[in-house]
Amino acid sequence: MRRLFFFVIATLILGESAAFGQDASFNKVLTKTDLEKAGTSIPASAIGEPVSSVKLYAPRWVEATGATPAYGIVEGSIFPADPDGWPINFRVLLPANWSYRAMQAGGGGMNGSITVREGKNPLLNKGFVLYGSDSGHQGGMGGGGKALASGPSGARPDEWALNEEAIRNLGYLQMKKTHDAVMVIIERIYNERPRFSYYVGGSQGGREGLMVAQRYPADYDGIISDVPIVSLSTLMLAPELIRIQEKPLSAWVTPDKAGAIRTEFLRQCDKLDGLSDGIINNYMASRTIFDVTDGSGPADPWAALHEPDGKDQKPEVTSAPDRLTDGQIKTLEFIYSRLRFKSPLANGVRSFGMWLPSIDPESFGTISPARYKGQEGAPDNAQVHSGLGVLGVTGFLMKDLSANPLDYTEDKAMLKRRKQVSEWLDATDPDLNAFYKHGGKIIITVGTQDFIASSGAQLDYCQSLLDKMGQNKLDKFARLYVVPQGGHGLSGRSYKMNGDGESVTVRNIPAPNSSDKMDLIISWVEEGIAPAKTLVIDTDGRIGVKPEGKGYLLCSYPEYPKYTGGAQDQVSSYVSSSK
Repeated sequence: MRRLFFFVIATLILGESAAFGQDASFNKVLTKTDLEKAGTSIPASAIGEPVSSVKLYAPRWVEATGATPAYGIVEGSIFPADPDGWPINFRVLLPANWSYRAMQAGGGGMNGSITVREGKNPLLNKGFVLYGSDSGHQGGMGGGGKALASGPSGARPDEWALNEEAIRNLGYLQMKKTHDAVMVIIERIYNERPRFSYYVGGSQGGREGLMVAQRYPADYDGIISDVPIVSLSTLMLAPELIRIQEKPLSAWVTPDKAGAIRTEFLRQCDKLDGLSDGIINNYMASRTIFDVTDGSGPADPWAALHEPDGKDQKPEVTSAPDRLTDGQIKTLEFIYSRLRFKSPLANGVRSFGMWLPSIDPESFGTISPARYKGQEGAPDNAQVHSGLGVLGVTGFLMKDLSANPLDYTEDKAMLKRRKQVSEWLDATDPDLNAFYKHGGKIIITVGTQDFIASSGAQLDYCQSLLDKMGQNKLDKFARLYVVPQGGHGLSGRSYKMNGDGESVTVRNIPAPNSSDKMDLIISWVEEGIAPAKTLVIDTDGRIGVKPEGKGYLLCSYPEYPKYTGGAQDQVSSYVSSSK
């Protein structure tokens, strides 16, 4: 799973297809000797958030080889204000020919590795300074090697999750601290700061992109935020809450039920876009059907799958794929409806958008084939439930790394802690007026079948942006693209069966080309050319605007590709619609 997060960000940053934007003037030439200007330290006063010191290590020079231009490397460590805290390690790649651009690379998973790696990178060919950090804790170094600096002597690798500054570094402080340190280095070496600054990230890095737009709006001109983990504090907790919901054996949704659940999703949702083809395009209407907390859809969307009298007729058998008990339906309602909070979290947010009914029920966060320690029917040697976010539950919230996350409960003290952690981690502030006034531009892309970063939470944030900023203002600086049935990497595919129960030819849904997205943001920032609100994605993922050939429409939230007639795989057979 961790590899998937890093694959997403690597695709964003290292993709080789297409040139990035228009060629800029390469007026700043850097030599090996110039690297010495970086120095060995940066005063703490130069960093916009509290730090104790900044150490720079001996710079290195990489000669041009083949398609890779010459560049310099400066690495450093930003030491925490808390003497018991963890450092932020960072790396800067400085091209020999600089185009006055800089890009900060977002992280992945729970971070712990420096995001920018040495070697071939098309952005270096475009004269970008590239930089990134490990976010302030060390869980292995990107590209291999030892950490430049690490936490307190004798501390366990996961103990950073008990340190307030380390948690806040993960949430937002590391982006500002790293940015400010790198700006000093750039100015020392090139004698001026970048004219254009970008932040690019997916998943955790997507959340970071939103966070810098919200907290440090004057630092960046363009942001790409793909599949952002908007509400990180709740995303870490949600899988544990699902397993807690399933503590009674009667509430356990077994893998045997997956086919019936998937079939029911397709039966009710596949035709909502005008076509029964195994692709749930109309994500808004389908979500309304299966969210039993919003009061808009049917009271019982699972009625067709109820066991007689809501009871399991053969409790000793765990494979009754065509029917669901009351307890199982309650679990599914929990998974596919908004999670309502007992009290509001950061930015007044009162709910968490869980998973959409386009999500395959066998995917992450939903069906589990095992019983875990603390669940009814679990074997004596049952494992403690684990996942990417467990550290955030046991560490950030429970403050006990040895705790069973399924023992999590909420009392008054925990609700207070939930809000505090939410304020550190969640990128849910819809007020981007400062970023807009700065002239910033942002592209957010969401996949409705994202089973890692809840697509429901992402869509809820899109709606909050619309509500706060208004459509007219939002259109001037933001694009909110949605890939129906796109996963965490934004690619996807149709199901093998349609809503009529018929077998269909599987259609692949390619992810929008990351290089092309970079072109879009550069053109918007540097030339004032706004991307179209509806884009055309061909079978290779290349981005265009002409509705011709095979592919699909990439529509802006809350619109979706509506079928109007013609060949299913032709872009011209669809229009962007919200009805």
